[in-house]
Amino acid sequence: MEKITLNFDKTFDFISEDAVNGYAAELQKHNEALHNKMGKGNDFLGWVKLPSSITEAELADFEATAKTLQDKKIEIFVVIGIGGSYLGAKAVLDALSDSFAHLKGSDKPLVLFAGQNIGEDYLHELRELLKNKEYAMAVISKSGTTTEPAIAFRLLKKDIEDKYGKEEAKSRIVAVTDANRGALKSLAVSEGYKTYVIPDDVGGRFSVLTPVGLLAIAVAGFDIRALVQGSVDMENASGPDTAFENNLPAQYAAVRNELYKNGKLIEILVNYNPKLHYVSEWWKQLYGESEGKEGKGIFPASVDFTSDLHSMGQYIQEGERTLFETVISIGTPDQEVSIPTDADNLDGLNFLAGKRVDEVNKMAELGTMLAHVDGGVPNMQIVLPKLNEYSLGQLIYFFEKACGLSGYVLDVNPFDQPGVEAYKKNMFALLEKPGFEEETKAIKARL
Repeated sequence: MEKITLNFDKTFDFISEDAVNGYAAELQKHNEALHNKMGKGNDFLGWVKLPSSITEAELADFEATAKTLQDKKIEIFVVIGIGGSYLGAKAVLDALSDSFAHLKGSDKPLVLFAGQNIGEDYLHELRELLKNKEYAMAVISKSGTTTEPAIAFRLLKKDIEDKYGKEEAKSRIVAVTDANRGALKSLAVSEGYKTYVIPDDVGGRFSVLTPVGLLAIAVAGFDIRALVQGSVDMENASGPDTAFENNLPAQYAAVRNELYKNGKLIEILVNYNPKLHYVSEWWKQLYGESEGKEGKGIFPASVDFTSDLHSMGQYIQEGERTLFETVISIGTPDQEVSIPTDADNLDGLNFLAGKRVDEVNKMAELGTMLAHVDGGVPNMQIVLPKLNEYSLGQLIYFFEKACGLSGYVLDVNPFDQPGVEAYKKNMFALLEKPGFEEETKAIKARL
């Protein structure tokens, strides 16, 4: 199978190749630390060797559960989760799905999400939809008490039990949770739900290759074996003995950190395929939550081109010169659409007649890259030969490994997220949660 590639030649007008290669020894040390669990956050490094540790029995179990649910003729599979319990699966599903599958219908279930927001209208509209659909659901939470998914599960659990009866509802609910403790684990045991374990040593944003992501991807009918194999191959191609010149995640970490040292504070992840929008959303959480600490970190942003060239293109071309771009390019699309000749040629596009739409897209990509480099925006390019499970598996592990390495270069712990708790404390105080009486009193005095 074809491998993804990384090209960073168009950064060398801004940083030197020697400076990038100068990271080799440091990144070798950090790579060994990741694999030997010797660095910061070493209790959350289960993802490093995760792909190669997934067994045939585990894959078969996901596929069997998926078939059991599909055999119930479910039309919708609702995944309840937030952050890493949502974005990884959403990224893969959107990338692989027909863009209009929700309108065309399919013999495989449509995966929808809940608990990723606290939108009252969203929850109402989802519940109204499910009244007239056959459905099942997975609830994903280590604790079972994270506010957003807990609210959604409380509502949808009641609905599914009211619709199917408590006994049948049990067979339509899957819990993905902690192995031994927590509210959701206790409920899953008492109710008899099919249960999968979130490994203790894998944080949410690194969890797409655990049951958190693999179950939903299997239920939707995609090839989780090819996804995992792509990740295994990237794991093997970036191991502790891999030389820097062959280690794509290490090279990406080196380039982005050298750009950061030279005043490029914002990285924009760019795609030219709308199916990759949620890959960018997953990537933003992965890097923002991992690196944004101690007053440090490259700010992760994203754009969907060519659409956003008509909204963000001006700023990228001529705004503050603190940006660099990483472009995800798809080598060959799945479908072929050619532009026809028009006798009147009122739109002036006959010069494109006979060309594939993808050729136009590729020239827009190349032209934009050159224009942005000329305008002071360094560019890297990641090429996926095809937009399929195998390439996505490679890409997921590539970004995960590079994130761990890059965080260590920054000298932060890439595997915690202490800043995420601040809003929760304020929210609980404002909602007068028991145990937050003093915080409630203090925050109300500020209002």
